[in-house]
Amino acid sequence: MKWVVLTTAPNEWTAHIWQGILNESGIPIAIRGGDVNPFLGSSPFPVRLLVQEHQKEDALEILQNQLGETDP
Repeated sequence: MKWVVLTTAPNEWTAHIWQGILNESGIPIAIRGGDVNPFLGSSPFPVRLLVQEHQKEDALEILQNQLGETDP
């Protein structure tokens, strides 16, 4: 299984919301933060969402439909 970058969320909180949307649709997501780890709480910095390569197109379509945007 090859994991690829799906998109970058503006912060960890948003990444977890997007992860929940995709998990409910049966698509597992991994969240990869940047090099900065927050001392307490979630990272306010952009984080990447990773998806299995064969599910990338489906995942993008689901996010676009759920968020009403053309580029999550």
